[in-house]
Amino acid sequence: MKKIIVGLMIAFLFTACGSDDSEEKTVVPKLVVGKSLETLVLSDQFENSNTIDTDTKKVIFAFSKDVAHTCNDYFVTQKATYLSDNKTVFIADVSAAPSLIRSMFIMPGLKDFKHTVLILDDKKIAAPFRSGVDTQKIVIVYLDNKSITSIKTINSADELKSIIETN
Repeated sequence: MKKIIVGLMIAFLFTACGSDDSEEKTVVPKLVVGKSLETLVLSDQFENSNTIDTDTKKVIFAFSKDVAHTCNDYFVTQKATYLSDNKTVFIADVSAAPSLIRSMFIMPGLKDFKHTVLILDDKKIAAPFRSGVDTQKIVIVYLDNKSITSIKTINSADELKSIIETN
């Protein structure tokens, strides 16, 4: 019986770690100038549903662990309303992390932040946002009435501060 359980666990592990690359090849990018983020609804670190407001001017995307750490390390040095005061939203993509790691470590860690972090936690939902952008950099999406007007990538917290605080 013990061997059967161990065998099932190993089979489940290999099944869960597999990916279907064919799905990613047919993804239509969502971060494209002219497209709208009007229908985007994401939960924050406290599981509250959020949408992009019409007065939001910038959306910061962090698609990798290092990029998210760079952003969060900067945001923790600011007041809790820093992002909203600057009409900015922060979105972290945690979809690549295994669900066990997300639920045991990432999500509880995000609850310690005073700033709002919107979460992309599903690979299928995150894929169109990741498509066509440099996921190893901070991605800044500029909006006008929820419509994307331009997209920029940056590397550092200094650049991030400059962009957030520039109208």
